[in-house]
Amino acid sequence: MSDAGMTGSFDSVIGIGKEDAIRKFLTQFAGQVEVPKKDLRLNGVVVAIDEANGKALSIERIAVCAE
Repeated sequence: MSDAGMTGSFDSVIGIGKEDAIRKFLTQFAGQVEVPKKDLRLNGVVVAIDEANGKALSIERIAVCAE
């Protein structure tokens, strides 16, 4: 998992449309951007920590897809 807190459209870059993100990267000018509203997802993890030594006891992936 590379982004434990990803929430939004799976087909996006940091919450904006891919084409807008590429244009912003190439031109250094954001302009108006579109926020994708399809294939919305929430991803994360729940980690149980041993309070005595700070080590992880378990990790559980959470993945929720909106319909």
